[in-house]
Amino acid sequence: MDIVGNGFLARNLRPLAERHPDTVALAAGVSWASGTSDADFAREAALLRDTAKQCAATGRRLLFFSTAATGMYGLAEGPGREDTPVTPCTPYGAHKLALEELLRDSGADHVILRLGHLVGPDQPEHQLLPTLVRHLREGAVRIHRGAARDLIDVSDVVTIVDCLLGLDLKAETVNVASGYAVPVRDIVELLRRRLGVEARYEFQDAGGQHVISIEKLRALVPQVQDMGFGPDYYRRILSDFTSAVRI
Repeated sequence: MDIVGNGFLARNLRPLAERHPDTVALAAGVSWASGTSDADFAREAALLRDTAKQCAATGRRLLFFSTAATGMYGLAEGPGREDTPVTPCTPYGAHKLALEELLRDSGADHVILRLGHLVGPDQPEHQLLPTLVRHLREGAVRIHRGAARDLIDVSDVVTIVDCLLGLDLKAETVNVASGYAVPVRDIVELLRRRLGVEARYEFQDAGGQHVISIEKLRALVPQVQDMGFGPDYYRRILSDFTSAVRI
């Protein structure tokens, strides 16, 4: 597998580099749901357009990473599913949905994975968990009332990617998440206790939550049954994350 990119997800995909030679994984582009400029969006669109063109010309399959987070499914009624129309509620979500459509229209064989919030060592500082850790250490964290996030270990994502690519999927969109919306306050409190710090919580009324459906994922990859997805899954992966943070 050829991996385009050198960021957090791309680095974690490297163990698959010798597998799936018919696939190009586009693990580069916008990974910041807030504060992203139009120029960043335009660069990712151009990269996807060029990579899809090359894949269409060579007959290779393009693996594209989209989002299943609030920006995509935040306005969905019921669990966010791959087969129902969605109305993105953030510029980031709208951008990712537009890129999905660009890829579907490109003529390239492809698989689109809509990801939950990845958790793992050496995440970029702007992503959710490093940001929360930084704010906790600074002594104050802003929390949106009612907000929740679906967290998934990046190592589990790599295993799932390997399994999905082994199925020879074409023109498929799959949610890759744990299927559980964890209240952000619970995430912050667990991080605080693990880090052994005190912090002031500042609450705002701009939150929201949604559940990501992983029904399709479970049908395609039975191995997810062994990953421990459930209400306590986030406790284990956050414990691993904070152990690495404190080293």
